[in-house]
Amino acid sequence: MNIDAFLGYLNRTRGWTLDATYYGHIETWRQWWKGSVPDIHTRESQYADGTRKRRIASLRMPKRVCEDWANLLLNDRTTFQIADAATARYLLGDDEQQVGGLLRQLHFWTNANALVEQAYWSGTGAFVLSAENLTVANGKAVPGPDTRLKLDYDPASCILPLRVERGVVTEAAFVSECLMDGKPAVYLQTHTGDETSRTIRNEWFRVADSVSGVPDFTRVPAPPGTAESITVEGSPPWFSLFRPAAVKNIDGGMGLGMAVFAEALEEAQGIDLAFDNYREDIRLGHKKIFYSADICRKVVDKDGVEHPIPPDDDVKSQFVTLPEKAGSLDQASEYHEYNPDLRVEQNHRAVQDMLNLFSFKCGLGCHRYDFENGKVTTATEYNGSRQDLVQSANKNQISIENALIGIVRAMLWAAKNLQGAEVDPETALSVNWDDSYITDAETRMSQMRDDALSGLLPRYKYLAARYGVSEDDARQLAQEAADENKQPELSFGGA
Repeated sequence: MNIDAFLGYLNRTRGWTLDATYYGHIETWRQWWKGSVPDIHTRESQYADGTRKRRIASLRMPKRVCEDWANLLLNDRTTFQIADAATARYLLGDDEQQVGGLLRQLHFWTNANALVEQAYWSGTGAFVLSAENLTVANGKAVPGPDTRLKLDYDPASCILPLRVERGVVTEAAFVSECLMDGKPAVYLQTHTGDETSRTIRNEWFRVADSVSGVPDFTRVPAPPGTAESITVEGSPPWFSLFRPAAVKNIDGGMGLGMAVFAEALEEAQGIDLAFDNYREDIRLGHKKIFYSADICRKVVDKDGVEHPIPPDDDVKSQFVTLPEKAGSLDQASEYHEYNPDLRVEQNHRAVQDMLNLFSFKCGLGCHRYDFENGKVTTATEYNGSRQDLVQSANKNQISIENALIGIVRAMLWAAKNLQGAEVDPETALSVNWDDSYITDAETRMSQMRDDALSGLLPRYKYLAARYGVSEDDARQLAQEAADENKQPELSFGGA
């Protein structure tokens, strides 16, 4: 979508002063995330028929680093701790793996993990709450039996901050592309107001090409059954933002963050240059044999031009050389071979050095991507040098935890006030993080086993963690094991 053109339209028609310049940075980060940046991943090369552009090979490490941050921060081991039992059942279901309830219906953890990746390439991620089949009376949302809660997950390219107070976005608009009647359109959802009263507006715009090349935007009526505007009273914000933890050093984009690799673009380019050189050395490293024209078969084309065909490309490769030439030390050999140096060690070192620098600049530590001796460094081997990662991960969890709790409280408010659900929006909430980036799973499980054997930890706790069963099932397993291992009582004397 041409975000610059749409922002210009909004500024003209709404009186806003949104700065489109910062979205240019976001587009550049998106190109790095995709692994295809114009003028970076192409190179001019000379060929027999002239100059052509050749694509430079890319390891696409900006995408990989965003994936790794998403897997570290939000994964299948991340859970909510909710004090109120009824609220916990509504959100999480009855099972201890937290795969039931509303969050399962929304595919929350899968989408949230994907949003972290998008936020880390774009600089910001947004959870945006909406409601379907909502009952509206006089423009105000009221409880209804058919109300269904939905979540959208938007990167920074879709987020338009409208009001920012002390670094916190309190009002915002969210823009996305869509199709209406098979034609391009733009959907704009605007959230304004405060804790007393909030208004959410839904708007659609038809997109058409113009003579000048700048798209034209025309507002069109909302689809049937969709409310153009609703007002809710006493509600928390229906959106929640988070950003990578690094403080932005780029002007503009108030309320938005920067990509986790924004300060490592030169290192990312160095990786691709080193990898491309490695790849080219391998591509050009096949054996080359230079033949004397005397031992080549001659072929004349339709234009009368003679072409020598070397033996390896001929069907018959049997040649007889002259005795005097073969026996003379002063005569040049009829052929000689050349084996180019692949420079494997030098190329490997160059790629590894750039990977180390890139990993360090992205907060993952110097040796996150270590391929020494033909193997990736294991989590245990890396444990001693991962302090940079631990500090960065702990820092990044703060923003994400605030966003998770913020959007869950909005969902609980909507569940109680729009669905009539028996939930407590003010119940105590916390996020249990996966800390395997500090201690790998096998090491942690071994520590739990030792604690259970020494009596410092109940054995059922270890069994529950080891085999992924509920604590009740683990208690039963521990009891059965104790019963089987119980020694029979010995009696002396009579019967």
